[in-house]
Amino acid sequence: MNFLIADTFTDSLARLTGEEQKAVKTTAFDLQLNPANPGMSFHKLDKAKDPHFWSVRVSSDIRLIVHKNDASLLLCYVDHHDKAYDWAERRKLETHPKTGAAQLVEIRETVKEIVVPVYVQAELTLAPEPAPALKPLFTGRSDDELLGYGVPAEWLDDVKNATEDTLLILCDHLPAEAAEALLELATGGKPRIPQPAVAAESPFDHPDAQRRFRVMTNVDELQRALDFPWEKWTVFLHPEQRQWVERDYSGPARVSGSAGTGKTIVALHRAAHLARTHPDARVLLTTFSDTLASSLHTKLKRLLGNEPRLAERIDVHSLNAIGLRLYKAHIGPTTIASREIVRELLNEAANAVGGHKFGLHFILTEWEQIVDAWQLDSWEGYRDVARLGRKTRLPEAQRVVLWSIFERVRAGLRDRKLITHAELFTALAAAISANKNVVFDFAVVDEAQDISVAHLRFFAALGGGRPNALFFAGDLGQRIFQQPFSWKALGVDIRGRSRTLRVNYRTSHQIRSQADRLLGPVVTDVDDNSEIRSDTVSVFNGPPPVIRTFKDEGEEINAVGHWILEQAKAGVLPHEFGVFVRSEAQLERAQAAVAAAGVPFKVLDEHVETLSGHVSICTMHLAKGLEFRAVAVMACDDEVIPLQERVETVGDDADLQEVYDTERHLLYVACTRARDHLLVTGVEPASEFLDDMRVE
Repeated sequence: MNFLIADTFTDSLARLTGEEQKAVKTTAFDLQLNPANPGMSFHKLDKAKDPHFWSVRVSSDIRLIVHKNDASLLLCYVDHHDKAYDWAERRKLETHPKTGAAQLVEIRETVKEIVVPVYVQAELTLAPEPAPALKPLFTGRSDDELLGYGVPAEWLDDVKNATEDTLLILCDHLPAEAAEALLELATGGKPRIPQPAVAAESPFDHPDAQRRFRVMTNVDELQRALDFPWEKWTVFLHPEQRQWVERDYSGPARVSGSAGTGKTIVALHRAAHLARTHPDARVLLTTFSDTLASSLHTKLKRLLGNEPRLAERIDVHSLNAIGLRLYKAHIGPTTIASREIVRELLNEAANAVGGHKFGLHFILTEWEQIVDAWQLDSWEGYRDVARLGRKTRLPEAQRVVLWSIFERVRAGLRDRKLITHAELFTALAAAISANKNVVFDFAVVDEAQDISVAHLRFFAALGGGRPNALFFAGDLGQRIFQQPFSWKALGVDIRGRSRTLRVNYRTSHQIRSQADRLLGPVVTDVDDNSEIRSDTVSVFNGPPPVIRTFKDEGEEINAVGHWILEQAKAGVLPHEFGVFVRSEAQLERAQAAVAAAGVPFKVLDEHVETLSGHVSICTMHLAKGLEFRAVAVMACDDEVIPLQERVETVGDDADLQEVYDTERHLLYVACTRARDHLLVTGVEPASEFLDDMRVE
């Protein structure tokens, strides 16, 4: 007998208290060991329309809903007695007649009408309103086409009558593949080609079924699924993600997509897939910071908890950490120059040269983004370089002065026997290219939008042009650390092998659609690879973001504290809150707001270690990789975001645009950490970006 779990079970498990979850897990393990255990208290559900639904007693009030027949036992749902029974009485397990996928279908006759929710601030109330005279969206679609997208037969009439006002609510009642297809059709997209039914296969083996049902083959696998019920990606992988994970590529490949579309998940599964399908290979899984590398390592352990030998062949490191390790092995020991030392050398050189009006900030960024980034070692190289991302016009006479400064800095570094990270990776790329031995068979890079010129040179050498050797995951809309540059010019050509993920399952439709207003519908890189973001769909709904401005900081602090209290009363736990600000200078405002709510908090450092039972507070730069049910983005004041200090240092309109773009990206990153609830606040005069986010 197959033992399976459904994503509806892991979702419901996550909503229980810690003690209740422990009891449920014990019952689940007992069921897996012996599904026919006579000691289990099975109860037939008389009112359920599906005759195979049973309840299993977990405690005096907690009931586990299972679907049981001769071939399988499926864990479907768990809740308090009445709620569990009510859930089962409104569902049935079916094999879709067109696609052949197993579906848990909500019984149509229990839904009296599709009611449009009216959101009042952060509170949700359902109030029937007169149906607006809007044109139905799918009247021209045939039953056969809609069935092909996975729409259950009994919901066809509702789908054909759906309007712009009712579609999102209707989608909450439909299987995920049907909801995604309808949302894509409604926004002018073309859903992926439906999978045909294959009679010989189990309905649970269909790709659409595998996003919500999974066979648990042993206790360790079940343990992993139950220990991390919020992290469904370790068990249930979306079909769109799976195809890019398992595909063979003739050269470098990249997946992109807006926040919440699962790029990191694809990267993790890609690394596991490569290690699994190439038993003797070594795989590098990397990203640009130690913080994110630590997060990747934790997630990989969860993904491969029952395959420890597979995990041993996947090296997870930050780029700088693996660079130092490989440099020592291939070239020798070295010491990296800190940013403070480089700044000191630049300042000394600028004062020594004299006779110019260049400020230290301009000289520092010119060094970091042009001279050091491209490892320019001659006047001719600096004179002729294309200054992408540094568009301030520099006549040759001014470049001569600057180069005399940079030559002094290069000499100063040599005298101290120091090198920069860019120099390290450039030298390492040359050493690897000259060495015929393969260092890593495959490299998977997460947050690839923030890798540098020297990093990409390193990867080009590491990949060596081999099929499947390089796989990147990133979002141009979240680039906050690096200037744009051409990947193709450095030997990493992803044209024809770049894919954009379109399904957002982390962030509600309302939050995603308003956060997307900070960016354009299409983001294009220097090589003209475009990421179309307008057809991204979220698979669940929630209240719209609340965007408010206040007269002073005290009023803002009290309002945010009150909002946290209200969300806590509605069931959001302390560690499910995140509070973000632009810079360390605004951290005190965030701390005061959480303190006003009377909730314990932790200010995150570069290690970004959250603490159970505590609200997480940090700057926007540390928000990457985090996810919370409720997020407050505070102190979005004028001159805070975009940061006035950055604006004042630019000398050209093109440079100013780059500052504005990266500041928008920062706010976008912070807002899209929210799953269900988002509050964005500032003190008047507030950031101009808040007007961009508001729905007209």
